Amino acid sequence: MKDREMGYSASPKIYVLHENDEWVVPLRAAFDQRGLPYEEWFLNDGVVDFSAPPPDGVFYNRMSASSHTRGHIHAPEHAKLVLAWLEAHGRRVLNGAQALRLEVSKVEQYLTLEQFGIAAPETVAALGDDQIIAAAARFDGPFITKHNRAGKGLGVRLFHDTAALSDYVKGPEFDDSRDGVTLVQQYVEAPEPFITRVEFVGGKFLYAVRVDTSQGFELCPADVCRIDDAFCPVGDGDERPMFEVIDGFSSPLIAQYEALLAANDIHVAAFEFILDADGKPYTYDLNTNTNYNGEAEAAAGVSAMGALADYLGSELARTAVPRRAA
Repeated sequence: MKDREMGYSASPKIYVLHENDEWVVPLRAAFDQRGLPYEEWFLNDGVVDFSAPPPDGVFYNRMSASSHTRGHIHAPEHAKLVLAWLEAHGRRVLNGAQALRLEVSKVEQYLTLEQFGIAAPETVAALGDDQIIAAAARFDGPFITKHNRAGKGLGVRLFHDTAALSDYVKGPEFDDSRDGVTLVQQYVEAPEPFITRVEFVGGKFLYAVRVDTSQGFELCPADVCRIDDAFCPVGDGDERPMFEVIDGFSSPLIAQYEALLAANDIHVAAFEFILDADGKPYTYDLNTNTNYNGEAEAAAGVSAMGALADYLGSELARTAVPRRAA
């Protein structure tokens, strides 16, 4: 946020806080279709004048844990300051400081899942090469490594023994997490190569997506990934699509997920889980900067960005009324 942006409009609007212009394109279209007033704050850098109050409106945080992969290394830290400023002034913030805290730490995600009785894969956090290798020794079977501060499946690798892990960690291909913390995690072997991603808007279940994992771990659902991310493959011809909205999805997890979101003041999110051979679900990711796949939505006749724009519009109307009355 630049200081030239401190000349605020008197009319309340929706403010979208983010660091990836391409991910906001479909949301802009949804706003425009509904005639909703909005403004974007690009939080890769900027100035926060703590002596001045923020503008009136609704603030939607879309900061991503993977911002560093786009060269925006300190964007989450800057977003943390902006969110603290907004919340201190009592502004309506959607996906605020607590959402960001969980977004950038899978360890904190797993601890939160445990509080709500949601099973996650057994996980050990390690800092340091030798500690990563030692952590893997506790697993009898295959295990994976992943970044604590990640996004897009960064750092996910499958290993069958500690010798292979040692070669990787001590070799030139080792990819360290942004915060230096590597997770060593139980490998959940699914009978079929897919995971389920469950989307929520306004803290309520919207739909679930079946995601084909046969081509890798980096499963960014955004349409832009098809162009810019070689690790987001999409099937062609007669192949089954990578993303499919599940018709009539139901699960006891929905109520648990909604309770977790409500308790943590998270309004827009996606959970991802995988089923083991016995059909037991393991939730391994909470994404508070969720994106959607246009082809899957078109095939199912749904629009998460439309639902999100409607939700933000209703929040703006609800927030603006008492301020006008005051």
